[in-house]
Amino acid sequence: MALVFSHSSFVTSQGEFSKFIFPSKRKSIKPILHPPSKSLKPFPKAMATLIVQELLPPVLDSSSEPPPLFDGTTRLYISYKCPFAQRVWIARNYKGLRDIVKLVPIDLQNRPAWYKEKVYPANKVPSLEHNNEVRGESLDLVKFIDSHFEGPPLLPDNPAKKEFAEELLSYCDTFNTSVRKAFSSKGDVEKEISASLDYLESALSKFDDGPFFLGQFSLVDIAYAPFIERYHPFLLDVNKYDMTTGRPNLASWIEEMNKIKAYTQTRRDPQELLEDYKKRFSAM
Repeated sequence: MALVFSHSSFVTSQGEFSKFIFPSKRKSIKPILHPPSKSLKPFPKAMATLIVQELLPPVLDSSSEPPPLFDGTTRLYISYKCPFAQRVWIARNYKGLRDIVKLVPIDLQNRPAWYKEKVYPANKVPSLEHNNEVRGESLDLVKFIDSHFEGPPLLPDNPAKKEFAEELLSYCDTFNTSVRKAFSSKGDVEKEISASLDYLESALSKFDDGPFFLGQFSLVDIAYAPFIERYHPFLLDVNKYDMTTGRPNLASWIEEMNKIKAYTQTRRDPQELLEDYKKRFSAM
């Protein structure tokens, strides 16, 4: 369930935030750019904003002042490194909401106190400030953005596809738990995660009208993409295991995902992600 917090009683004077500044020390953000494929059809005019690389705002930490909270602006609080936040970021991009939903990146290692106190008591990302309320939980937010904002739909009308979408979304936690458990295991990693990867490979053959989980790009692809982005290079580097070997559907899916601008604009430096995961799982 989505967590929703109402801030109708939170009043802020305009002058209080007149000194709003960003931290002087900006974090280095390294977006991954992919040249457009010649095989892709031109984007409709309404989607043209997806082609231009977004100038990402600086990360806010404990020394940063808050933005003018609950002033009618819709804000998406994220971390550039968090895969759960990346889900909602992708959805926001794909819907063409860059000018409507403002990004507010948070330093999760040095979080500003005002984020927990005034925005989201759970003190996690992602969260969405919209219409004087704050919601959380990544998949709930993806669905909320899809149903409450204009833009290309993230779920098809086909009942069979909708039913399968819910099955795949429910499996996502099982998949992540299986892979991460294998990372810290002393056993055969390939053997421990093969069933989970085979499940995805089979799921990608369910519909033949496209290379994605529901045939065409959907919120299911958004749910899995940030995690595959991290697991694939980690397994290659640490375990010398390529998860796409013997799984042509998964290999094709990764290739096609890298043609989705809404996704590639959120990708991090693979080496940076790899080092983060090495530090995280080597300590377990």
